[in-house]
Amino acid sequence: MNARALTIGIRRGWAEHVHYLRSRRELLSGLVGTVGIYVLLVRWQGDTVVEGTGQSQAVLMTAGFVAFSLFSAGLMNLPVGIAADREEGALLRLRTVPGGTRAYLVARAVSVLLQIAGHVLLMLAAGAVFAGLALPPAAGDWLTLAWVLALGTLAVVPIGAAIGTLLPGPRNAASILSLPLMALTLVSGVMFPVGRLPEGVQWVAQMFPLYWQGLGLRSVFLPDSMAVAEIGGSWRLAETAAVLGAWAVAGLLLAPVLLLRAARRESGARLAERQERRAAQGAH
Repeated sequence: MNARALTIGIRRGWAEHVHYLRSRRELLSGLVGTVGIYVLLVRWQGDTVVEGTGQSQAVLMTAGFVAFSLFSAGLMNLPVGIAADREEGALLRLRTVPGGTRAYLVARAVSVLLQIAGHVLLMLAAGAVFAGLALPPAAGDWLTLAWVLALGTLAVVPIGAAIGTLLPGPRNAASILSLPLMALTLVSGVMFPVGRLPEGVQWVAQMFPLYWQGLGLRSVFLPDSMAVAEIGGSWRLAETAAVLGAWAVAGLLLAPVLLLRAARRESGARLAERQERRAAQGAH
């Protein structure tokens, strides 16, 4: 990764985010799918106290929805988007641009991070207005939220990019990714305390960045007394930063190679064949 690719990627990522904000269909679908459902649930059950925790349902829902927003953006929306870019010939054009794959990956990371940050801020504001959610009181909590979102995004974006290069196409991508994503979400502790899972499952969960993302987010929204339900009885923020950072570095080294390989396998003939097949399917 050189400075030129980084600069181009940041500019392109910002441009993609501006396009997303101007696209009513994409913006509304994203807001309804995350913030809208979150508001409905916290309005319905947000003021109830979860038995045995002393915490309102709104607090637990907020931690879960923020984690899910991060998971789905990096490991569902991004791979589908990259598969669509390949179908439309965007990966083929990367072959003609020096450092194009790295700039493309940075742009995707910036766009996803801005999208996630916007959804999180809207969810926090909605929770405070509609469910009486108490926002994190300490500046350290906001700092933790910021670096967990940033490192968590960098940890999953390269994985999502790599997956996107392997998908057969955008049409059936969601059905392929849904089950693995749900399984990883379950073992990450978003649905229920991971400490209740068998020890073998706990070790498997800690191998993936999703667990550490969820752990870091829970440390922001839940009181320190809730850490006893976690593995080791603490939030382990240092380990969280180290693991997410390692995944981010490994992914940023590997994903450009996979993207370049996918771009090299593309050709004008293959692109034309896919477009003809898509047009034929649309006609039927």
